[in-house]
Amino acid sequence: MKKNYLKVVFVCFLFLFLSSGTNLFAQNKYVGAAKCKMCHNSEASGLQFKIWSESKHANSMASLSNEKSIEWGKKNNVADPSKDPKCLDCHSTFGPTNASLIEEGYDFAANHSVSCESCHGPGSVYKAKSIMMDLAKSKENGLIEPDQKVCERCHNNPANPFMKPFDYETARKKIAHPKI
Repeated sequence: MKKNYLKVVFVCFLFLFLSSGTNLFAQNKYVGAAKCKMCHNSEASGLQFKIWSESKHANSMASLSNEKSIEWGKKNNVADPSKDPKCLDCHSTFGPTNASLIEEGYDFAANHSVSCESCHGPGSVYKAKSIMMDLAKSKENGLIEPDQKVCERCHNNPANPFMKPFDYETARKKIAHPKI
């Protein structure tokens, strides 16, 4: 009986934890791609920031204001795709936190589209050079090494009205950036 009670309490706690939007790395805050650029835009780092800045990810917000997106918005009762949380979830860095940021008046258009932290997680804690120089420490402090699941959250998402066939290996080569 006690065992079942503990299972029920655990399941309830887990449900409340997950449904609250709590992030395991909640101590980490988004710092923006400009902070990443300081260390990741040199020849030694493989010009990682430059590679990102020339990618479609870096301009993903602009695609929400193109004719195709605006037309889709009109047909689907979305006044402005560039401000709709469902669209911003994949087109901005901030993912699931969009709703609260919109309420706070955050200007997504003035900030980065899909950037470093979209794939690698919020960097306020792991960005310190003493942490970044050690992969294990970086991961302990919130760094995510993106895998196919991370990419497919947006690129293989049935909620995406413009979803195209997605081949992870091909896409990975397009955005490849060497490590330090």
